[in-house]
Amino acid sequence: MLHSFQTYTNDILTINPFKINEEPALLTCGEEGHVNTMTISWGGMGVIWNKDVGFVFVRGSRYTKEFLDKYDTFSVTHFAPDKATGLMLKYIGSISGRNEDKINNAKFHVSYHNGTPYIDEGRDIVIMKKLSVTKINPEDFIDPTIDERFYGDKDYHYMYIGEVIQLMSR
Repeated sequence: MLHSFQTYTNDILTINPFKINEEPALLTCGEEGHVNTMTISWGGMGVIWNKDVGFVFVRGSRYTKEFLDKYDTFSVTHFAPDKATGLMLKYIGSISGRNEDKINNAKFHVSYHNGTPYIDEGRDIVIMKKLSVTKINPEDFIDPTIDERFYGDKDYHYMYIGEVIQLMSR
């Protein structure tokens, strides 16, 4: 069953960006017939270059990075925290889309907003147009414990900044 979403403007944002590590979210990118998604727990929202933006962090080894590099738009789908959804999201976060159709196997459905895919079972959707990608470099860390604590495998994140072009909620 596909859900009906209402669009709303940035000035009545209902998402708390400081809850991204507590409330489940999926980053989704691609085109019809070729989509990948991944769980995210690092990111935020703000203003840069006089634009309302969102930013997400994706490790260089992730399959979704290939999609983000190829396509101009992406979505972040926020979910209400509940046990059933949590189990599906845990599965999504543990399997690579390179190896299987994890979206279908998790019983999620992909919908599109002007060609940008998002996960239909979500509560809130943020559609973004990619503006910038920056590799996180260890030589830029002022706090040396960051490298030790988060990058023992040296699989550094890339920060993708996207202009918020649509907010939707059901």
